[in-house]
Amino acid sequence: MSSQDIPEENLPAERADDEHAHGAVSVANEKHPFADPGLPPHEHRIQDIDERAAKRSERTVAFLFTLSMLATVGFIAAFVTIPADEIVYIFPLGHISGLNFALGMTLGLALFCIGAGAVHWARTLMSDEEMTDERHAIAAEPEVKAKVLADFKQGAKESALGRRKLIRNTMFGALTLFPLSGIVLLRDLGPLPEDKLRHTLWRKGLQLVNMNTNEPLRPSDVAVGSLTFAKPEGLEEHDHEFQTEIAKAALMIVRLQPENIKDKRELEWSHEGIVAYSKICTHVGCPISLYEQQTHHVLCPCHQSTFDLADGARVIFGPAGHALPQLRIGVNDEGYLEALGDFDEPVGPAFWERG
Repeated sequence: MSSQDIPEENLPAERADDEHAHGAVSVANEKHPFADPGLPPHEHRIQDIDERAAKRSERTVAFLFTLSMLATVGFIAAFVTIPADEIVYIFPLGHISGLNFALGMTLGLALFCIGAGAVHWARTLMSDEEMTDERHAIAAEPEVKAKVLADFKQGAKESALGRRKLIRNTMFGALTLFPLSGIVLLRDLGPLPEDKLRHTLWRKGLQLVNMNTNEPLRPSDVAVGSLTFAKPEGLEEHDHEFQTEIAKAALMIVRLQPENIKDKRELEWSHEGIVAYSKICTHVGCPISLYEQQTHHVLCPCHQSTFDLADGARVIFGPAGHALPQLRIGVNDEGYLEALGDFDEPVGPAFWERG
């Protein structure tokens, strides 16, 4: 576009007093064949000259932020109250999950209102006056830094964030409430553990049942140097909670010579050299299945964590963080091995609330 194509009223020569036209080439010459028209005159918005219009815009922005807050509360309420398996009919979508629809609508509305409120605020209340500035070196001089700071303060002042308290407060409210949606979604990762990780089915009086034969164990059934796997009496494979419970209660039984047991408490909790330890590795929960008779070591096949069953099942190699929990055992009146309580500590890997 040449200077002849620009309306005369917008030519820089006609706006010599315009503060935004500084640095522009108003007349074409050999060195600068094209004249720079500069910036067009700034046109004030209705909000710039009418405080009532500015108040209306302020209320509109505040309404959008408040609507975002209500949508976030609706998101949380829908997550808590609507069953996950509820199906509803919504035209034209058809039959869909009521929970998914409610969560999507409320979350989308909360995000949209925050964005729409910010855009409306910027377009109607913040300064829209265009400014030009000369390029400067990357390494700013003290004068430039002072100018940037002054420009920032001016921008903050023109944004009216301090003066428009209604917008500021509702915006902070919307931005504060919205992250709660993500926190609530964390609840859907699974049921709360409560104290389920600290307890198993084992309790005083429960017999030790051989996993292979499904028969109660007598001391004579456990030979020196053998490894036997056991489960609690009453737990059957067809039970609905079998996998959940056996993952915590699985037991391995080894018979040692009493004089080979180094740990005093281990000896007290054993019966005639028969010791019972959790089968669940304390690294990532793999089942331990390898036993070395001469050293009394058991090995986890997943990551080679090694435990010494003759010394409190302490870790002697590998990534496991703590020893295997021991189950205190004895013999009942019928001569069968029985538990004298639950494990002395939670079984399996560490968890954040283990302590």
